[in-house]
Amino acid sequence: MLAKRIIPCLDCDLQVPHGRVVKGVEFKEIRYAGEPVELATQYYEDGADEIVFLDITASHERRETMADVIKATTENVFVPICVGGGIRKPEDYVNMLRAGADKCSTNTAAIHNPDLINEASKVVGSQACVIGIDAKRRYVSDPKDALDKTVIETEKGYCWFDCSIYGGREFTGIDALKWAAECQERGAGEILLTSMDRDGTKDGYDLELTRAMSENLDIPVIASGGVGNPEHIYESFTKGKADAALAASIFHFKEYPVYVVKEFLKEKGVEVRV
Repeated sequence: MLAKRIIPCLDCDLQVPHGRVVKGVEFKEIRYAGEPVELATQYYEDGADEIVFLDITASHERRETMADVIKATTENVFVPICVGGGIRKPEDYVNMLRAGADKCSTNTAAIHNPDLINEASKVVGSQACVIGIDAKRRYVSDPKDALDKTVIETEKGYCWFDCSIYGGREFTGIDALKWAAECQERGAGEILLTSMDRDGTKDGYDLELTRAMSENLDIPVIASGGVGNPEHIYESFTKGKADAALAASIFHFKEYPVYVVKEFLKEKGVEVRV
């Protein structure tokens, strides 16, 4: 059995020259959480399996992501680094890998140009091509009301999942489950799945979304959005069937350090690297 991965996420912007880590609720109410290089180093020392940097304003501002922050981070951090935000062409993947990243996550650019996935996977390999999907529930009274969507039955009723772009600023009407399957077919190696409904709420992952996505794909799914405690991470693996769990607030604000989460999971019988 492959070990489950625990992945701290650093949502960053460039409001200051060296970048800052921020955290919001449902992609809004942004507040300062720390310095990216310092936090990444701390999470590495605490036992994180990977670290994700998401430049949350790069796509919206139509600029390149912050390679300098990645270069500074990888001088002292020796776990896989995934970078997202502002990745628009295969050359961007190559540049970020040269800066020290191991993977790149693409959302907006891939939806605008799906061929990017095919091209990038050929240039840097599928293992370096992560597709970020920021999904929001769209409820319908009857599945027949959304014949072109993948409708699932949840505890709150029937719904499908709508993909957003530009850091949650715009919705596409694209079915998240169908889009993920297409991404896999085009060469993506992993899906970073964020529930916009749960993001920052600390109410737990959207397990119904995570499970539906995991069961629909052969590539790994990273659960994201809503972690409030280690039990939520445990549920993402047991109920959501995720391969990895991403969290931000509980790590940034020192509520549950990475090593505490891993000890909890180990005691629960989950295979983790300690």
